[in-house]
Amino acid sequence: MPVPEPLNQANPPCNLAGLSVLVTRPEQQSESLCELIQAAHGRPIRFPAIEILGPADKHAARAELRGASRADVLIFVSANAANYAFPLLPEQLPLDIGIAAVGGATARALTGNGLEPTLVPQRMDSEGLLALPALQDVAGKSIYILRGNGGREFLYQTLRERGAQVHQVEVYRRDLPQRRAAAANLVSGWGHLVQVVVATSNAIVDNLYTLLGDEGAGHLRATPMVVVSQRMAEYVIGLGCEQVHVANSATDADLLVCLCEIEESLH
Repeated sequence: MPVPEPLNQANPPCNLAGLSVLVTRPEQQSESLCELIQAAHGRPIRFPAIEILGPADKHAARAELRGASRADVLIFVSANAANYAFPLLPEQLPLDIGIAAVGGATARALTGNGLEPTLVPQRMDSEGLLALPALQDVAGKSIYILRGNGGREFLYQTLRERGAQVHQVEVYRRDLPQRRAAAANLVSGWGHLVQVVVATSNAIVDNLYTLLGDEGAGHLRATPMVVVSQRMAEYVIGLGCEQVHVANSATDADLLVCLCEIEESLH
């Protein structure tokens, strides 16, 4: 199945004309988006609002994954899941096992680790994955979901309802980074530093509110925010955010297109 390729930096879809964008992805995953923003003449402000760590107990996670050698489908819910699960998986997997990726970035991470994804939805979320024909008739099948701590239970619950034997294994952790000094500087200089915020998960938004405090929360609510799904938009609107823009997906390309639309609306 073809995997969407990253956007070509040489041909950005617009000129961001110096638009200052707060990029909140984890440090190790934000650089490609920052480079695209710079290539489009924008100004990325790097502020990782979430930290990605390995599982608390690697031995326990590896033990849970032993059964994956007899699984019918492995589902990787993110690129982090692909990268952190790979060294914990059994060396031998069934030749006909289904390898499911929730989207393009996850599929590329799997390919980079030597696992060829066979199930990649067009709609890059749990709903898109569950709509794939291969995940309709799963009664009696063994399915492993590789994920981080927390997150939605929708995928797990739906597959269970369809009769699958579902095992969830946490192969990485999301944590709150220690960035008090950087957060204080960001809040004090918000007016000239931040014109748009990009947030790609509810966990990142929650951490932003924690890190930035009451004054920063006021800035967040008044600043245009790019999110990656209608479900996430409803969540941040519920927190009081006033200008919410929904990108078509969490890919760098779609995030940049959404930023272009915001920049155009400012003029």
